[in-house]
Amino acid sequence: MRALLLLCLFSLATAAPLPPPARAEVDALLSRLASSNCEFNRNGSWYSAAEAKTHLLRKLDALEGKDLVKTAEQFIERGASSSSVSGKPYWVRCAGKAPVESSRWLKAELLQVRAASAPVR
Repeated sequence: MRALLLLCLFSLATAAPLPPPARAEVDALLSRLASSNCEFNRNGSWYSAAEAKTHLLRKLDALEGKDLVKTAEQFIERGASSSSVSGKPYWVRCAGKAPVESSRWLKAELLQVRAASAPVR
């Protein structure tokens, strides 16, 4: 019993949220997705962008709980690119465009997020 309690305490101590700059980027990415009017495919079914945001926030929470994500790129790679159950890639489909793998779409959006927040010189 004592060992189990120590294990639980240790696992809580090792779980860490994203650093604030990375969290801001992920939040911006998910906000862009939610407001994009695009659709999100996981495991063969299409979902609204708002539903995708909710799903990806759950995945982010799980990754943070296991201390598996420290950057926006890691979030895209480990949580927002494919199903952790089936291994199938996620897809994003925007009006008038062919579907693209979510990792590609999110990486392109991340570049825009960073460009928008870069200091002007």
